[in-house]
Amino acid sequence: MNIFRFDRAETVIERFGSSGARATRLAAGDRQVHLTCLTIQPGGSIGRHPAPATQLFMVVSGEGWVAGPSGEHVPITAGLGVRWESGEVHASGTATGLTVLALEGASLELLESGPHVRRPQPG
Repeated sequence: MNIFRFDRAETVIERFGSSGARATRLAAGDRQVHLTCLTIQPGGSIGRHPAPATQLFMVVSGEGWVAGPSGEHVPITAGLGVRWESGEVHASGTATGLTVLALEGASLELLESGPHVRRPQPG
């Protein structure tokens, strides 16, 4: 057993007009799979950018918003996540603070689906 901190906030995120955001790369696997802990300070955001790979963005604490290609801010809270396809333009931010686990990889597939999964309507 190896106990470790995943909220170390090691790397400042400055690209894409981001502010108040830090990342800690936690794990990597075969086929370019990465797990990262993101912390976004109150009033911070990660600016619009294309997903480098399929990404699962899972909120573990706090609340904020996410946006896809339309730019519409959709509220998100702890216990919810969003999946962005490779190349999909997206952004995220928070007024009060947010901690996220982001899993990126070539072919990530959601294993659980149902009425609790909300898919934004095109438009």
